[in-house]
This record gives sequence, structure tokens and C-alpha cells, in this order.
Amino acid sequence: MHPLHHHVIKANLKDIRPTQVSIGYLEVIQKRAEWKKLSKKQKSALLDDHWFPSILGPNKVYYIIDHHHLGMALHQEKQIEVNLTVLKDLSWLNKDTFWRVMEFHQWVHPFNELGQRVAFSEIPQSVAKLSDDPYRSLAGLARDEGAFAKDLTPFSEFLWADFFRIKIPKKSISNWNESLSLAIKYAQSKDASYLPGWAGKDKA
Repeated sequence: MHPLHHHVIKANLKDIRPTQVSIGYLEVIQKRAEWKKLSKKQKSALLDDHWFPSILGPNKVYYIIDHHHLGMALHQEKQIEVNLTVLKDLSWLNKDTFWRVMEFHQWVHPFNELGQRVAFSEIPQSVAKLSDDPYRSLAGLARDEGAFAKDLTPFSEFLWADFFRIKIPKKSISNWNESLSLAIKYAQSKDASYLPGWAGKDKA
């Protein structure tokens, strides 16, 4: 998904900026549960192996472009420091040009938990402030159940979340069993054939 890293640095989790507005909190809960099962040594190994890909932006601020769910999980588990791999130094650009370049490379997803586009200025200033999009949680569940294949297209799960947002009423989303069953059915339909990772079959 990302080009080869240039170098790896250590950074305080509270200082790094996200490049999206929302995440699926259910996925965060799952990652926290996995984290709690690890020994201290295993936690250290996981942090060493999971570099947050980042872009150095204006004012020497690091913007992570992946692993937002893990970032929120680690924040809630009170992890202070993480490893960043720095893919590009864009710190010399002004803010407007910076965001234009970020969007061109699909390194930013400026859409809120309702699937609505927002201004770049509305992207949270910290991972801790990412909002919950239950449809993104549903997309993650559906992917894990094989409803569609994991795809390297940036933010592909958000495309699926927006698809489910149209198909499944919000009042049904809190019943995960019911909404997951519907999501799997819709994901395999021809209506979803334009989406990355679609694994359905054409029907006559």
C-alpha cells in the first residue's frame, strides 16, 4: 500500500495527527482485547513491528496515513510512544498545497462519521478525537466474514461503509447479527460490483 520507508523514528502518540475523521470503534475494541492478551515482551514486539506510515507536514507535524484503529486502541491502553516510518517530507509546503498533495496521493480521507465530506480543518488534531462510524465497524465485520476481500485501495473499507449506509437503516445497525447478515447479502450482490474487493458472482 505504501512506498518503502525512508527512516523510522519514535514519536509521542498524542503528537501525531490523523488523516481521517472517523473509525469503526468495534475494530478498536477488538484490537484492545488482542493487546490485553499479550505479555509485556509481546507488546514490545508488536510495537516494533507496526510502524505507523507518516508524512511530515507543515510546522514539522507528523500525519499518519494508516493504522488509525491501532492508534486509537493504543491511546486507550495508555501507550505513550509509537514508531513512525516517514514516507515523505512535505513540511516545506503551505497548508493548502499540502492537503492538495495529500489528497492527490489518497493519503487523506476527509469524510465524517455520516459519510459527508468535511473541510481539511475539521480533521481531528489527535488520534484520540477520531469519531465513531458504526458503518465502518460493519464493513470491518463483513470483511472478516469474507463478504468481500481485503483490498489495498486506500480507505476501501470506507467505500463499503458508505455502500452499507445506503442499504441498511441506522436503526438496524446496533443489532450486529442482523446488520451483518444484511451486509453480507448486499456485499455479494451485483449492486456492490463496483467496490474494491467485491467477491460476489454475477447473477442472471
